[in-house]
Amino acid sequence: MIRTRVLASGTVQGVFFRDSCRRVAREHGVAGWVRNLPDGRVEAVFEGPADAVAHLVTWAQSGPSGAEVTGLEARDEPLEGLTTFEIH
Repeated sequence: MIRTRVLASGTVQGVFFRDSCRRVAREHGVAGWVRNLPDGRVEAVFEGPADAVAHLVTWAQSGPSGAEVTGLEARDEPLEGLTTFEIH
C-alpha cells in the first residue's frame, strides 16, 4: 500500500477531471480525494496497492478527454489509511 499526491496543471478545471478521477479511482480500488486549487491546478491524493496507484498517476498525466495536462508533479507520502475516494 502506498500514497501519492499529484498536482496537475494545464486545462484541468471545467473538463470533468475531478469526477473522472473519482470514477477511475473507484474502478481500481484506490482511496483518496481530488480538488480544484485556486491557481487553476487540480490536486489529488491516491492511496492503495502500488500498481493501482501507479495506474491513477499515469491516468492523471492526461486526464479525461477534455483535459490538456501540461505538467504533473507526483510525490509519495506516508499512508493515512483512507478508505473512500471523495471530491473536495
